[in-house]
Amino acid sequence: MQARFRMLLVAATLSLYGVAQADITVPMSTVNEQGSGKSVGWVVISETSYGVVFSPALTGLSQGVHGFHVHENPSCGPKEKDGRMVPGLAAGGHYDPSASKRHGSPWGNGHLGDLPALFVDATGNANNPVLAPRLKIADLKGRSLMIHAGGDNHADHPAPLGGGGARLICGVIP
Repeated sequence: MQARFRMLLVAATLSLYGVAQADITVPMSTVNEQGSGKSVGWVVISETSYGVVFSPALTGLSQGVHGFHVHENPSCGPKEKDGRMVPGLAAGGHYDPSASKRHGSPWGNGHLGDLPALFVDATGNANNPVLAPRLKIADLKGRSLMIHAGGDNHADHPAPLGGGGARLICGVIP
């Protein structure tokens, strides 16, 4: 009986090993009216028992707090809106599979793609990891990761979508 139990335990352990999610590295580049521009680094995405951790290794950004989101489409290209090309607009809106249509905090009940803000230091580097407790890596495949010009107050007031503004940096999540 013990040998059978051990074999079952080994088989269960091996099957769990096979479903473990590997880290994903997302190359990040500036976006403009023509498409993607200069590389600014990457973000490594890891799954933990507490949610998904986004670990940036980015350089050359403007100092301060920036909106940081998972967007619904796997594209960083421009798209026309109101007669002009808008950088990164092909990424679509914030990832919102439950159709909440509500911008909120990463811990709340708004868009699932709402992430904690990204902090850029005085030298233009972003390397502080952020945790998205409601996400799993499986949610992210075939989406994009976006950094906005301004900060994000995680509300739709006083400005829509947290006031992050223009889309500056983007990467497609494979």
